[in-house]
Amino acid sequence: MDAITAHRSSALLTDRYELTMLQAALRSGAAHRRSVFEVFTRRLPDGRRYGVVAGTGRVLDAIEAFRFTTPQLDWLADQDVVDEDTLRFLADYRFTGDVHGYPEGEVYFPGSPLLTVEGSFAEAVILETVILSILNHDSAIAAAASRMTAAAGDRPVIEMGARRAHEQAAVAAARAAYLAGFSATSDLEAGFTYGIPTTGTAAHAFTLLHDTERDAFTAQIDSMGRSTTLLVDTYDLAEAVRTAVEVAGPGLGAVRIDSGDLTLLAHRVRRQLDELGATDTKIIVTSDLDEYAIAALAAAPVDGYGVGTSLVTGSGHPTCAMVYKLVARESVPGGDLIPVAKRSAGGKTSVGGRKWAARRPDRDGVAEAEVVGTGPVPADLEPHLLHVPLITGGEVVGREPLDTARTRHRAARAALPLSATQLSRGEPVIGTERHAG
Repeated sequence: MDAITAHRSSALLTDRYELTMLQAALRSGAAHRRSVFEVFTRRLPDGRRYGVVAGTGRVLDAIEAFRFTTPQLDWLADQDVVDEDTLRFLADYRFTGDVHGYPEGEVYFPGSPLLTVEGSFAEAVILETVILSILNHDSAIAAAASRMTAAAGDRPVIEMGARRAHEQAAVAAARAAYLAGFSATSDLEAGFTYGIPTTGTAAHAFTLLHDTERDAFTAQIDSMGRSTTLLVDTYDLAEAVRTAVEVAGPGLGAVRIDSGDLTLLAHRVRRQLDELGATDTKIIVTSDLDEYAIAALAAAPVDGYGVGTSLVTGSGHPTCAMVYKLVARESVPGGDLIPVAKRSAGGKTSVGGRKWAARRPDRDGVAEAEVVGTGPVPADLEPHLLHVPLITGGEVVGREPLDTARTRHRAARAALPLSATQLSRGEPVIGTERHAG
């Protein structure tokens, strides 16, 4: 299926200055110089020990769908955004270059060359905004989700933040959360689009709708079966638990607690369930959880968590500060690539040249450094290179199932030093080393 049919055009998901740069470069003759752009971040969000690459699959979709439709071109002309020559270029636009980078689910550190886009300046520069908007959002969500699933250990975590985000951001957040270890989502669009398991039963409104809590529980059991999860904190918690077991029997699937001192209440409910013979009934907790709250509940008799607001807002860090910088260009048409880099003050410098990256392990196989270099790759680092091909000659070659990225993340996180999953404040868990070729 043609990309413009399979996906809504992504061509206007861009900043105006991308197109005005294109116009000026076309006029100067520099637009067709072969160029290399790089996505990286200069630092991790405060207190984070590692980042998580997420959104790569969505980036590939967006690049495929980066085609200017006739209505879009007409609008650009009406708004006098670019001139006629530029409009003609955009009408035929197809990305024909190469993209390689860290595979989705991998972890990263300051200076990691996460994505490299190579092609003419004209075809690569206008992808900046859409690439960054996807990677900055999805990677921020995945980093928060990774911390939450690490804190949860073997207990499942459910994504339920759709009501706390833009409707499309919620779908992307569910995808990123699943990649980083969440077990399911409440968002049906995310389930439909990405094949993520979905879950959900009832809210307080369902209980309030009925004349009694018993009537509500009976209706839910009759509809969904005894394996369902009953929400037990609408009125009196202890009375609700007693009623739930009376209605469903000891085979009740789970109860959910959505308010109050969750640690204290989980202990009380576990004791009550056991006394009522519902020893296999699980306890699910929700209520504005984040990774710190999940960690605090580690010793409580909790069987699963539901996380919403904190997840879809990146747990306080909704972006990753990734940037898209030109790092090399042709010296003359058809000539060699030369490194270029920003040199201004203020901490916004960059390092020129097309780069490779490798994660060097210690003798026990635990990561000890992120090595980033230009030129030839040292033989001892070749087995540990991180980049994979994603687009070759304009054709996507790196698309993969979401479950593959999910498995990769679990392995990548496990290969980091143990302190990577500590929630205390700290620097990146491994350092980034520069290797000059």
